[in-house]
Amino acid sequence: MPNDLWVWYNYPLMEHLIDTIVSKISFLHLNVLLVLGLALFGGTIGGRLFQKIRVPQVVGYLVIGILLGQSGLNLVNRAVITSLAPVNYFALGLIAFMVGGELRYETLSRYGKQFVAILLGEGLGAFFVVATLSALAYYLYSHDLRYSIALGILLGAIASATDAASTINVLWEYKAKGILTTTTLGIVALDDGLSFLLFSIASSVAGVLVGKGELSLAHSILHPLWEIFGSIFIGLLSGWILVFFLEKYTEEDKTLTFLLGGVLITLGLSISLGMDMLLAAMSLGVVLTNALPRRSQEVFSLVEKVAPPIYVLFFVLVGAKLKLSFFSPLVGVLVVLYIVGRTLGKMFGAYLGIEISRGSEKLKRYLWKALFCQASAAIGLSILAAQVFPGDMGGRIVAVITLTTFVLQLIGPSFVKQAIEQAGEAGLNISEDDLKAQLRVEDVMDTSVPFIRENMGLSEVVEVLQRTDHVFYPVVDKEGRLKGVVAMENVKNALMMADLGDVLVAHDLMDPPYEVVYTTDRLVDVYDKLMRFEFLPVLSPDGKVVGILDYRQVQKVLSARLVKLSERAYD
Repeated sequence: MPNDLWVWYNYPLMEHLIDTIVSKISFLHLNVLLVLGLALFGGTIGGRLFQKIRVPQVVGYLVIGILLGQSGLNLVNRAVITSLAPVNYFALGLIAFMVGGELRYETLSRYGKQFVAILLGEGLGAFFVVATLSALAYYLYSHDLRYSIALGILLGAIASATDAASTINVLWEYKAKGILTTTTLGIVALDDGLSFLLFSIASSVAGVLVGKGELSLAHSILHPLWEIFGSIFIGLLSGWILVFFLEKYTEEDKTLTFLLGGVLITLGLSISLGMDMLLAAMSLGVVLTNALPRRSQEVFSLVEKVAPPIYVLFFVLVGAKLKLSFFSPLVGVLVVLYIVGRTLGKMFGAYLGIEISRGSEKLKRYLWKALFCQASAAIGLSILAAQVFPGDMGGRIVAVITLTTFVLQLIGPSFVKQAIEQAGEAGLNISEDDLKAQLRVEDVMDTSVPFIRENMGLSEVVEVLQRTDHVFYPVVDKEGRLKGVVAMENVKNALMMADLGDVLVAHDLMDPPYEVVYTTDRLVDVYDKLMRFEFLPVLSPDGKVVGILDYRQVQKVLSARLVKLSERAYD
């Protein structure tokens, strides 16, 4: 019987049945909604796990993407990734839009020249160092000078790009604010334009070197300029139309609907007209933040509330596209030289730009770390290179950029985090709500209020009130436990009853303690209660009165801390 069973399992019919079952549960048959759910749940859990070990969440998103994608379980295969391309476009558009929102006129007028100097320094620095090292390495391998120079300048041009998405995600995650953060946002916002221009020139020169020079050098320079200015025009036009509607409608739901619709229209127009959608979306954000300066914080905070799921999907899908099955020893050498050369080029180039523009010492020390990340722009340019230069050169460029992107996306966010922490800018970009979540009652309570004993006579109570300016006073027993609350109004009413003044004690004047809070309570958890009563007795864990929580005093503490954080950001 066992032998018969073994033979039965080997029948073609059974093999076909097994293949059918496997195919039914394969990735190709997973519908998009299920993939989206897996990506959101998995990405969020992965991000949280990595956050617990003090690694930026974006690395967790990427790792989950790798596990779900083509190098892992293949749940998110190439067909699914292609079908979800609009999600990537939307996520990148929102990121570019938010970057534009940081480029206010005051910031640009103050740091504009510095941005340009640093941009040219770090972009051209990466270009020249990577191009030189790559060309030299390939020449030693092939002894083909023209081919080596062509490969080198193409890799150098791509190396100038910095990934805005993961860089900004880290800055937002750690609520960074200051000169380093502002400069980083300005540089990554403009980096794509510079790398696109450099790549256009490099591809033209490389085409001449390897015999593919169909286009003139003038055309290669003018075409990217046309795209850059055309993209800016689309963003400006869309921005002014969006401002018109936002001035008429102030409700949150309509504001958010117009915002997302405006971003989508801008992205769609840019793609249809062959323009740079990220530059257009960034220009849209610039118009909005400068045309509506008073409402801009509210407007952009609405986008921040709906953006996290889109960002999680984006980074998971980026991870899903990465393949770990690369390549030859030559590619490995080029990868190492590319990462080293890009790092050195951006480091010394940024330093030179900061020195020329007389930037701060903080920027000289830490800015290069914040420019470490590389992703979509570089991959896009490598694919474009593969189309213009099919064959060995295009294949090598895609292999090098894919591997370097994988490495830099894993380690880059940690470098950004390290930069803002060492610069002292992490945690400075917080709102009042963030501060409430960080503080506990013991951090903001008033311990100067005197306690009134329950057997204290009216005259003694009046003496206490005359020495202080509080409105409410806790009434305690001899062990310091709360018995009630005396309000100034109650004492005034008692003083009007002259015949009872000598017999009344604090116990007769007090109201029952309607609500209490404890020193260890989070401020955010008791704030609504405080707004209702304006005064709350504060108890220690053992139940004894140790102070009061006064609404006006708490507001003063919150305002003072926010001002102090803002001053620290630009020290």
